[in-house]
Amino acid sequence: MTPAIEAAKRAAIAFRLHEYQHDPAAVSYGEEAAQALGVDAARVFKTLVVATPALAVAMVPVDGMLNLKNAARALAVKKADMAEQRAAERATGYVVGGISPLGQKKRLPAVLDESALAFETVFVSAGRRGLEIELSPRDLAALTGAVIAPVAAVQRRR
Repeated sequence: MTPAIEAAKRAAIAFRLHEYQHDPAAVSYGEEAAQALGVDAARVFKTLVVATPALAVAMVPVDGMLNLKNAARALAVKKADMAEQRAAERATGYVVGGISPLGQKKRLPAVLDESALAFETVFVSAGRRGLEIELSPRDLAALTGAVIAPVAAVQRRR
């Protein structure tokens, strides 16, 4: 059981776990999860660690990109950049591709893209590659203390 799952259980929220066989050759962990689970990529959110200069978390759909200017605005800082991989892993206690917004070693300030509210449930990493947790976006925001704001750049079209 991962710290993310433990955090959801402690909070006594409704959630479902979804496990799939992770392909180490996958280019995008989030898009791999969406395809493996057969869900719209707009419902699967990647957890990105940003430096603001302190670290923070931004959750955006896997088929989109993070708008760093909007993330900085939502986090009430002047500037945001992507955090270095090692710093992100050290701060969260998770490895890249399995970084969950839940159950991190140290709870980081967080922002959730407002597009999450269009869905009854969304998916985020449950703390390891090949494991996703499905929960309501309101519960996700509450558990992470996230601000809800427009932080995703225009979605990529396939």
